[in-house]
Amino acid sequence: MEPIFTNDAIVFGILMISLGFVFYTESITTGFWPKFYKIVPGLFMAYFIPAIFTTVGVISPEWESANTAGEIVKGKSQLYFIASRFLLPASLVLMTLSIDLKAIFNLGSKALIMFFTGTVGIIIGGPIAILLISIFSPETVGGADFDAVWRGLSTLAGSWIGGGANQTAMLEIYQYNPAKYGGMVIVDIVVANIWMAILLIGIGKKDKINKWLKADTSAIEELKEKVINFTQKVKRNPSLTDLMIMLAIAFGTVGFGHFASKYLSQFFADVVASMSSQTWRNIFSFLGSSFFWLISISTIVAIILSFTKAKNYEGAGASKLGSVFIYILVATIGMKMDLNQAFENPGLIVIGLVWMSIHAGLLILIAKLIRAPYFFLAVGSQANVGGAASAPIVAQAFHPSLATVGVLLAVFGYAIGTVGAILCTILMELASKV
Repeated sequence: MEPIFTNDAIVFGILMISLGFVFYTESITTGFWPKFYKIVPGLFMAYFIPAIFTTVGVISPEWESANTAGEIVKGKSQLYFIASRFLLPASLVLMTLSIDLKAIFNLGSKALIMFFTGTVGIIIGGPIAILLISIFSPETVGGADFDAVWRGLSTLAGSWIGGGANQTAMLEIYQYNPAKYGGMVIVDIVVANIWMAILLIGIGKKDKINKWLKADTSAIEELKEKVINFTQKVKRNPSLTDLMIMLAIAFGTVGFGHFASKYLSQFFADVVASMSSQTWRNIFSFLGSSFFWLISISTIVAIILSFTKAKNYEGAGASKLGSVFIYILVATIGMKMDLNQAFENPGLIVIGLVWMSIHAGLLILIAKLIRAPYFFLAVGSQANVGGAASAPIVAQAFHPSLATVGVLLAVFGYAIGTVGAILCTILMELASKV
């Protein structure tokens, strides 16, 4: 259905008003709002309000309408594309300028353990979900040949371990019926966004969660303290020159990232295509993704800049400016969430929810066993399920200086996404035949 507003300029205005409302109400110190935001984080509201607008038909990421000739015309908002391809890498640059790379490495092995725990949770979660659902509704996990549900679920495994490139690779490998693929995309969007919402709510209760996990957060607090102390040391009132130079650094890097990613993705796509083994071509397919190279290049350049005087722009509010871009991205992600879609194919949604519950349960179990902070649980999960587009969002919600951790882990997800998804699919195929 065509929403009330399709003009991106108007839609962007609505999203910005939503963000302004969240920040204004969050700044109120008396009455209802302080109690409300003590339970519900502002970041979640920045995500949820646009989702409500989409659900009730005010705005929409995609729509269909009839033209004067009676033909069906498809429309699509470009706001998420702009936010993810321009504002996301720019925000990563601004929030990475002040990073202490040595301190990130000092976070220890728990970050990697929780990331790989999340990966294992997705790999085993798929087949277990199929086995459980088949007890109550065997037709939901059935299908034959290229209509087999396990083939469609393989694309979810690719998306939830790596990202879009890995998801596309799984669709090509297992040749799921394209006419039914849209249903899997809905499951991906609905379930992944519900889980992200839960993680964001958890951030507001991170102290209680860490206390229950008996987690040692000293390394994270030390990193945050270093950045805070450095910021105070170089803090100054940003001049117009400061703001323009920060934007020049951010978007200059993004421009270079787009330029380089075009050639690198094409080069590696040709290298991968020349491989004699189809298996190896599938495994390394993510190297042909321009988005992968854009995020990687932007982060690498920002890390290099963190060893220069550009680091001092943190004192002029570099990470705050980066956070503005992140919140705009959050709003555009929320806009993609139509709550009505959860009821379009309830059987598949239930499979996705059971699958994600297994992923979450394993993360909680391991976090409890190794006393990992909630930060590692949330970012490790989102680096798998959300990839480079949303892992930094969750990480920076703890502190802007931690956004780079989310990116680095998400890059791991791209690298192992197809291999992990293939293993998951093999298990799902076996489970569907039990």
